Amino acid sequence: MRVPLIAGNWKMNKTISEAVAFAQELKLLAPFPGVEVLICPPYPALAPVAEVLAGTEIALGAQNVHWEDAGAFTGEVSPPMLKAAGCRYVIIGHSERRQYFGETDEIIQRKLKAALRHDLIPILCVGESLEVRERGGTFDLIAKQLEGALSGIGEEEIKELVIAYEPVWAIGTGRNARPEDAQEVNCFIRDWLARRYSPVKAGSWRIQYGGSVTPDNAAELLAQPDIDGALVGGASLKVESFAAIIRAAAKAKGA
Repeated sequence: MRVPLIAGNWKMNKTISEAVAFAQELKLLAPFPGVEVLICPPYPALAPVAEVLAGTEIALGAQNVHWEDAGAFTGEVSPPMLKAAGCRYVIIGHSERRQYFGETDEIIQRKLKAALRHDLIPILCVGESLEVRERGGTFDLIAKQLEGALSGIGEEEIKELVIAYEPVWAIGTGRNARPEDAQEVNCFIRDWLARRYSPVKAGSWRIQYGGSVTPDNAAELLAQPDIDGALVGGASLKVESFAAIIRAAAKAKGA
């Protein structure tokens, strides 16, 4: 059985002191039976938050990574740096990285390979714009994103992989996909992975939903058979709402 992964993507929010205070408060609520919990603070807060989370089951992740181990790449952070800071996961290919920083499928593929090479678990984000959805191009676009990101990466290279379906039109807008629509896309992703790799691997890898996930809609979304957790944005910035989503995941998956 796939353990649901509830991940908080804080984006460009929280100072170091605010991040540490959040981690301390969340730590008091642990453990979270039947659910894996992950928080992804901004870079400056990674190491301080890792110290707070030491000895707990709460995982730490980064929001981005460079594909090289070191070099003249001003402003970038490498996989070894993330590992040294205490990260287990890294988000790759988020729509905001694609939109605002021009990340292409080729760049995302290089980052994915780098993460896997250093035993960081990638959370690969895919998703369509409202324009693409309205013209019926959702599946074609997501297949293209998956193919681009996983091109040249063999099954033997992937110890663990998480896919996050994040419809761009639902991120930070207050709109979210209907549970049945999110399930349809997540099922498509799993079928694609089964054809590309194997049904066994596809059945073991987790596929999240992200896009205005809140305590109010989490239970219905997470009750879907192919939604194995959530990549949470705004609602992950407050312990109360994030914890409510974690509880909803546990209940929805029968933990």
